[in-house]
Amino acid sequence: MIAIIDYGMGNLHSVSKALERLGHTSIITADPEEISYASGLILPGVGAFGDAMRELEERNLVGTIKAAASQGKPLLGICLGMQLLFTSSDEHGFHQGLNLLPGHVVKFEGDYPIPHMGWNWLSFQFPHPLFHKLEEGYVYFVHSFHVKAANTEDVIATTDYYQPVTAIINRNHIYGMQFHPEKSGSLGLKLLDQFANIAKQEVR
Repeated sequence: MIAIIDYGMGNLHSVSKALERLGHTSIITADPEEISYASGLILPGVGAFGDAMRELEERNLVGTIKAAASQGKPLLGICLGMQLLFTSSDEHGFHQGLNLLPGHVVKFEGDYPIPHMGWNWLSFQFPHPLFHKLEEGYVYFVHSFHVKAANTEDVIATTDYYQPVTAIINRNHIYGMQFHPEKSGSLGLKLLDQFANIAKQEVR
């Protein structure tokens, strides 16, 4: 079972419905006990970084997420959820993140449309189990801030929006997707399916 972490800021039901279509069982929950029993976790997110961290703290979910990560439970952050996995963000002031991966979240700066919104090409940086039997393609992004990972080897896929942009990250059991896989057609659903299958394998 996949636990979709409910902290009041995310496309919870669209992720849940996508997993259901893929044949995976999930639960939308803020209960630490349910989260601890799950085979994998998904941290979605829509909105501002500081607000999201405040909601996680007020619901006592920061420790729960960090404990699960320290135990090696597969964890996927989606959109803002991916950004929260990193050390800090400049969104509306400086904010500390979950600090599960080293890096900083910065605003797009330039003479081009912001937010970055729409379908962009996803480029795999090197072979990876998440990409098994998959081909590069278009996925759907909506974001005004992007991750500058401290370790380039954590960046396993990128897109281009007037600059290289971190699109998928992975280190050990921690994953992140800046785009919305549940809204990204066939490729997005296949990537979500791959993560759910990885989570299933971890509990065998």
